[in-house]
Amino acid sequence: MTGLRAWLSRCPLIAILRGVAPEEAGAIAGALEAAGIAIVEVPLNSPRPLESIALLARDFGARMLVGAGTVTTVSEVASVAEAGGRLLVTPHADPSLVVAAKARGMIAVPGFFTPAEAFALLAAGADGLKLFPAEAASPAVLRALRAVLPDGTMVLPVGGMDAGSIPSWRAAGAAGFGIGSAIYRPGDEAATVGAKARGLVAALG
Repeated sequence: MTGLRAWLSRCPLIAILRGVAPEEAGAIAGALEAAGIAIVEVPLNSPRPLESIALLARDFGARMLVGAGTVTTVSEVASVAEAGGRLLVTPHADPSLVVAAKARGMIAVPGFFTPAEAFALLAAGADGLKLFPAEAASPAVLRALRAVLPDGTMVLPVGGMDAGSIPSWRAAGAAGFGIGSAIYRPGDEAATVGAKARGLVAALG
């Protein structure tokens, strides 16, 4: 299985499809893939999320990293893995979810906001760390965190990321970015999502 660093080297953007329905997930993922996006996250508070994850894993899993966000329990980790998801993203710092994900061979990117949370999650085996909510932090905060985290730690800010904010976070050392409403809002058609995705990819420089 390809690791997180390799996926991010293809494209450092994670498309967060919060609110996507299974009926539209395939077309939207196709538009994202065409724009160069390689990682797709379906939050579990979306309509029938496991159906969407199973569909995307079946049709795109050989070419894209597909998984779930807003995962909060060990049983949800199991359900995502059984649906074919290979990526676990959490909104909070719970090392038990990282351990559960790694036991199933998944890539784990849990949420954190403090150094204490970051070190606990890394000790549990996290592949990368989701700095959330990034709106409450800044690129300067990321620089300070990277000064104390182990070399090579991949930190991905999530929350408020768009084409305007990406460059400053990238300069501060962000390994990738979780992109929510700037790439997909419920009701967006695939063509709209594709256009947004191309603009975000272009912002990477």
